[in-house]
Amino acid sequence: MKQAGMKEEVVLSLRNAVHRYDVNTEVILPDLAVKKGEHRLILGQSGTGKSTLLHILAGILKPTEGMLEISGTDLYAMKEADRDEFRGRHIGLIFQQMHLIDSISVMENLLLAAMMAGIEQDKDRAEKLCRHLDIWEKRHSLPETLSQGQKQRVSIARAVMNRPSLILADEPTSSLDDVRTEQVVDMLTKQTAEAGATLVISTHDRRLMNHFEHRTLLNGKPEMEEKPGIGGKPGHDGKPKKGGKPGNDSKPGSKEVHP
Repeated sequence: MKQAGMKEEVVLSLRNAVHRYDVNTEVILPDLAVKKGEHRLILGQSGTGKSTLLHILAGILKPTEGMLEISGTDLYAMKEADRDEFRGRHIGLIFQQMHLIDSISVMENLLLAAMMAGIEQDKDRAEKLCRHLDIWEKRHSLPETLSQGQKQRVSIARAVMNRPSLILADEPTSSLDDVRTEQVVDMLTKQTAEAGATLVISTHDRRLMNHFEHRTLLNGKPEMEEKPGIGGKPGHDGKPKKGGKPGNDSKPGSKEVHP
């Protein structure tokens, strides 16, 4: 139980972020303050800035304006090499395309995540993750021999391998049926909790809404209609500035949604 007056740790903080791809395409992003252990869903259709937002949160795309802090560290104040090392140690990434290395085994893919982050390889942890995610019998197999579901479990194992403080997942259920979607959400939330990490999922899949208490809706329209039971304030008013082109990842409005 938290003591009175104790402040919850904010793992991810994004403030006043804007990214300009060119003079006609500007993405205004919502302010975010995601607390330690929180599971956050970012929901929006194509053209609302989901990919831009996720790449900025991952330390891959530097915003034109604004500040991103992960566990109190200003990511874009760092040199690129330092940012890459920080990402490897503190951020676990799960992309739509798994980006597994086909020439090495499942176990070697997991251990490589530690090596690339400059930390000691923990074979016991890699084996434990293989058991928990039901890929033990495939641990010495090459990724190209795995089913899509097995590859996805390897991707989740790799994301939590280094015990990151933040896990970012991009459209993890977009091509799955309802049963498989439930399984993947369960795996993500359980593995994130076991790693003591914060989880942020970016998706257009509205089936995930009921699984997450904390939700941010992105909207490419100038304004978002207020609906009963929806509260909270966006970090920006969501209105596109002159020259923006909706439908090209341009102007997401946002609302914080609470059940």
